[in-house]
Amino acid sequence: MAVPSRVLLLITILSLTVSAAVGHDGNNSQGVTYDGRSLIINGKRELLFSGSIHYPRSTPEMWPDLISKAKHGGLNNIQTYVFWNIHEPVQGQYDFHGNYDLVKFIKLVGEQGLYVTLRVGPFIQAEWNHGGLPYWLREIPGIVFRTANTPFKNHMKKYVKMIIKKMKDEKLFASQGGPIILSQIENEYNHIQLAYRDLGRRYVQWAANMAVGLKTGVPWIMCKQKDAPDPVINTCNGRHCGDTFTGPNKPSKPSLWTENWTAQYRVFGDPPSQRAAEDIAYSVARFFSKNGTLINYYMYHGGTNFGRTSAVFTTTRYYDEAPLDEYGLQREPKWGHLKDLHRALNLCKKALLWGVPSVQRLGRDIEARLYETPGTNVCAAFLANNNSKEAATASFRGVDYYLPPRSISILPDCKTVVFNTLTIVAQHNARNLKRSKVAKNLEWKMSPEVIPTVEQLPIDSREPKELYSLLKDTTDYAWYTTSIELDPHDLPMRPDILPVLRVSSLGHALQAFVNGEYVGSAHGSHDEKSFVFEHAVNFKPGVNHISLLAMTVGLPDSGAYMEHRFAGPRAITILGLNTGTLDLTMNGWGHQVGLTGEKLKVFTQSGSHRVDWKKAKGQGPALTWYKAYLDAPEGKDPIAIRMRGMGKGMIWVNGKSIGRHWMSFLSPLGKPSQSEYHIPRSFIKPSENLIVVLEEEKGNPKEMDILLVNRDTICSFITEYYPPHVRSWQRKDSKIRPVLDVVKPAAHLKCPHNKEIVAVQFASFGDPYGVCGNYFMGKCNAPVAKEVVEQHCKGKSSCSVPIERELFIKNNDACPDIKKTLAIQVKCERKKN
Repeated sequence: MAVPSRVLLLITILSLTVSAAVGHDGNNSQGVTYDGRSLIINGKRELLFSGSIHYPRSTPEMWPDLISKAKHGGLNNIQTYVFWNIHEPVQGQYDFHGNYDLVKFIKLVGEQGLYVTLRVGPFIQAEWNHGGLPYWLREIPGIVFRTANTPFKNHMKKYVKMIIKKMKDEKLFASQGGPIILSQIENEYNHIQLAYRDLGRRYVQWAANMAVGLKTGVPWIMCKQKDAPDPVINTCNGRHCGDTFTGPNKPSKPSLWTENWTAQYRVFGDPPSQRAAEDIAYSVARFFSKNGTLINYYMYHGGTNFGRTSAVFTTTRYYDEAPLDEYGLQREPKWGHLKDLHRALNLCKKALLWGVPSVQRLGRDIEARLYETPGTNVCAAFLANNNSKEAATASFRGVDYYLPPRSISILPDCKTVVFNTLTIVAQHNARNLKRSKVAKNLEWKMSPEVIPTVEQLPIDSREPKELYSLLKDTTDYAWYTTSIELDPHDLPMRPDILPVLRVSSLGHALQAFVNGEYVGSAHGSHDEKSFVFEHAVNFKPGVNHISLLAMTVGLPDSGAYMEHRFAGPRAITILGLNTGTLDLTMNGWGHQVGLTGEKLKVFTQSGSHRVDWKKAKGQGPALTWYKAYLDAPEGKDPIAIRMRGMGKGMIWVNGKSIGRHWMSFLSPLGKPSQSEYHIPRSFIKPSENLIVVLEEEKGNPKEMDILLVNRDTICSFITEYYPPHVRSWQRKDSKIRPVLDVVKPAAHLKCPHNKEIVAVQFASFGDPYGVCGNYFMGKCNAPVAKEVVEQHCKGKSSCSVPIERELFIKNNDACPDIKKTLAIQVKCERKKN
């Protein structure tokens, strides 16, 4: 077949003049160039396995461990956004401290020998408050975001230049010897470009030219931007870019995948979000089989949306289903299966980067994609069964290969199967949450928030003010107060009829109080922010005070014309009066930004003494502050608080906000979208830790639990037809050779943190089923299975159990006609000594 034109570019490398320096790995640095096959870093082609870890969604104390686990998972690149609104919360005032220390994070990545992709944005979306744009930007006269608008371009350019200068001053670009190999300008602009017509096209050209003109010595990228101007590289985001990506817009650009979504971010009201490790592995193998050379997992570690950083209705927990969960623990088998995939692809590295690609059809849904260097033994093959329901046997170069449904087998020498995307040889695990023995039976105290009336908040506007512009993103809360005098004849005479207070709101949530008494609450959702609050009210003759607490749950993070979004109450009426419906919208309103407790900072040690507290007994009234003290939970495992008994509000530990909780917003499954909230160990002192909860609804703090989090339940689930572990093979003398004399499939188990296996909780050789933490016996089982596993594993930190019939079946085989499955579940604990 004819050689594709892009392959002919293998001998052509775009020459860019960059300064000579020493790279972060000690090699002479020549910067980064590219051609139609790959990036070329310091003169070398690379296969890049990247993962998104966002520095403000974890703590500096967590960063080294997260980076190390990413590296041991086979990654060689870390991708992060840069978050404008945390770095410049007030115009001209910059913050790069604590978990906002971008430079420190990048240096830590470089110190572990990994590269960095810096997504400067400055619009990032990322389910981050306001898409990363600072609120003050909305108030610049004449501004329109993300288009050929002079005020926006001026502020964007100033910010981007500041970030790039900071990187250059610290010598962090690869052209200076640093780890940054790529930078991104803008973000998924094609989604909204048509809304701005020609101004959108001009903005793309301007943004690209502005970025390239900063002369970083490394390429710039634009994700989901089909018309990315040269030399900016257009990249793909999605779940299956091996099939959906239309490709680079020039043959001289490599095929890069900047976001492979490892799950789906969750908003309040959502059910759990999952994406199978097998599906991710299939998508990655397919992309690399079709000339891809960079894949980035979004997210590799999602982390926590501390404080008020999450976008509209987004949960505090972010991408918990990533290979590293919210707490930084390895989620298996996702972490291990992808690690094995990276190892398999690295065995194909020479062929992928230098071989000539070709495709062979082996059957209706079966194909072989090859990379081969003629005249040599350099050859890698990807055997794909694209049928999603049926397995197949394919004949390739005289050998028959079993291919499970919708899977890809990787043959780094075009002979030996070292990995299949559907057959998970890596171990599994289950997350355990157990109550702390130290931090329990907390003594909770309560202090109700003051409910203001129009007497405390005099009328300052005829109608309710728009909520975003009132709050200016300084708090979630604003009070709206008015009063109405009712004559006895205005009120219904029948005792079974009450007037109804109706509030039409543009979002996001609302509480209503009449004469200081709680009436009720209502809220919108991520997909429909606006809502109508309606509740019967027992008005009294005379003056009635109406107090509305309007709330935001993050600012919008996507779409065109973001600067024109609005929230808050827009129409207030009373229905059911004898005199008819009464419209209070123009009745005159008083306003207050924030709660009194926020202004007094009752969530801090000093501020907590500024209000009176009393012992909490049972369920407390709506809009109440709760506090307690706790000693540091035992051990070193991550800490969480389960918010059982509570409704909606915020949580602080030693003055630091760990985010919004919302237990009363149930998913279609009838459960909260998030029940446990991460408390980083670095927030905790040895003793006397102040925990403060703002509860907007009626809640009982006694039901909350302090938890320790581990993944000490580990499992294996493999079948006889699974290939041996990819570690069984190595490339030596340009050939794939076995590491061991006999290569067979086996169950491999390894406890985290040097713990040891103390108990075999489940073992079956036959036809077991279920998932780790919840396995069941099938109709067929070898009676000695548990004994065999205990002999191989108990008391060890790691073990391997061969999947051999003669090991498990001593006499009669109860089910000789089926392929046997070995399922194991063990418990790990720290060694007693």
